[in-house]
Amino acid sequence: MLIAIAALAAGTYLIRLSGALLRKRITLSTHAEKVIKAGAMVVLLALTVTSSLLVDGGFAGWALPAGVLIGGVLAWRRAPLAVVVVAAAATTALLRLAGVA
Repeated sequence: MLIAIAALAAGTYLIRLSGALLRKRITLSTHAEKVIKAGAMVVLLALTVTSSLLVDGGFAGWALPAGVLIGGVLAWRRAPLAVVVVAAAATTALLRLAGVA
């Protein structure tokens, strides 16, 4: 198990290092850059949706998605990060306290 962890850590490090080393050697077209940026956004969106809707393989309840929604709206409105995090956590906590699971 430790060998697998070490191999994955080394692979991750090498992938990150290759980006820094190859930055000046490889130029991408503007279309390729747009596709890569869009792909990154899709991955982040999918991660956000699955982690806010599912907990332990089941539906997380309505409080957690509501907190994520509040945080997302505040982040979209360019609120400071501390405000976004506190508002999202407070929304989730208050809804759970009110019995909305």
